[in-house]
Amino acid sequence: MVLQHFGLTRYPLGKAHAELWDDGTLARLNERFTWLLEAPGVGLLTGEAGVGKTAALRHLTHSLNPHRYQVVYLAETDFGRLDLYRSLALALGLEPAYRRAALWRDIKARIEELADGKGVMPLWIIDEAHNLPVEFFRDLPAFLNFAFDSRDLMVVWLLGHPCLGQTLERAPYAALASRIQVRLRLKPVIERERFHSLIAHAFSNAGAQHSLVSESGLELLRQASRGLPRQAGRILKTSLQLAVPKGLNHLPDDLIQQAIEELQ
Repeated sequence: MVLQHFGLTRYPLGKAHAELWDDGTLARLNERFTWLLEAPGVGLLTGEAGVGKTAALRHLTHSLNPHRYQVVYLAETDFGRLDLYRSLALALGLEPAYRRAALWRDIKARIEELADGKGVMPLWIIDEAHNLPVEFFRDLPAFLNFAFDSRDLMVVWLLGHPCLGQTLERAPYAALASRIQVRLRLKPVIERERFHSLIAHAFSNAGAQHSLVSESGLELLRQASRGLPRQAGRILKTSLQLAVPKGLNHLPDDLIQQAIEELQ
């Protein structure tokens, strides 16, 4: 009913259709993502919650040839370290072994089978990596050394809060830090013109035929969202929902302010 009222096909900046939120980093991310496909290793992508890390990586992996790459996406990271390898084994079509040595051996054999038999490389994307048990950060280099003793056959991306980068700079995790070939951080879009342009683009992608928000309304949205697309999307969705009972066909400033206050 809300979308129909405004002639939209979806909510702008909705989670299922997250527009890419570019602070100027996405071109470098695209370039370095390709680098890791050509010379497999570990990538680290950090940023505040809601800044668009997952959307950016999903956008890049969506265009990959499934006959050449198998994307293994792990979003639930609040497990023990062996559970993480078991989830990888399951995604690769294995029955996970109970003991670590057998588990690693089976994963290695499967990855080699994919590479040699099918020409397929796995991409292991671990989201919310700042929630991983610290033992995993000590463990991962040993796993990579074991699994790829003579050639690198898998890409690993760690996505997480900026604190993840700080954690990996500590001495106990130096072995993993030395394996990270790509380090990037996505930042909120706080520059006024860029923010306004991205919101206009989000509305256009959602089917809007004209602007629904004034310049002053965009400023309210920019400041309240702190330049984060997830928060901006929540405010816009609430604003649209509040507008329908009032019979409005736009989002006046006081309505946006009401939405902001309701979400606080």
